[in-house]
Amino acid sequence: MYAIVETGGKQYKFEEGRYVDIELLDAKADDKITFDKVVMLVNGKKSKVGRPYVASATVDGTVVKNDKARKVIVYKQRPKKGTRVKQGHRQQFTRVMINKINTKAKASKSEETTGEE
Repeated sequence: MYAIVETGGKQYKFEEGRYVDIELLDAKADDKITFDKVVMLVNGKKSKVGRPYVASATVDGTVVKNDKARKVIVYKQRPKKGTRVKQGHRQQFTRVMINKINTKAKASKSEETTGEE
């Protein structure tokens, strides 16, 4: 079972027992967080698609750490002008361990689809 969750303006695939690097959150290590913007749930061949989010579905996780990604080098040069600019950037992220994907059994028929299409 996995869930597609929207956070930080992006969508991520969350699976139980795995960690995910997401956009930086205002949380410290070992903080418990809950994601409620679940866009899609997939359990085998059954799936639920939200409009825009799946009602009564949440994902619980624990913050592992806040860190920076590897450095990206940006180098610009204009030929024959003697102009050179070198910049580096390290994007900050939050590593989250996914503990549980919570769902409720009752779902409307319009949200539930099967993989037979």
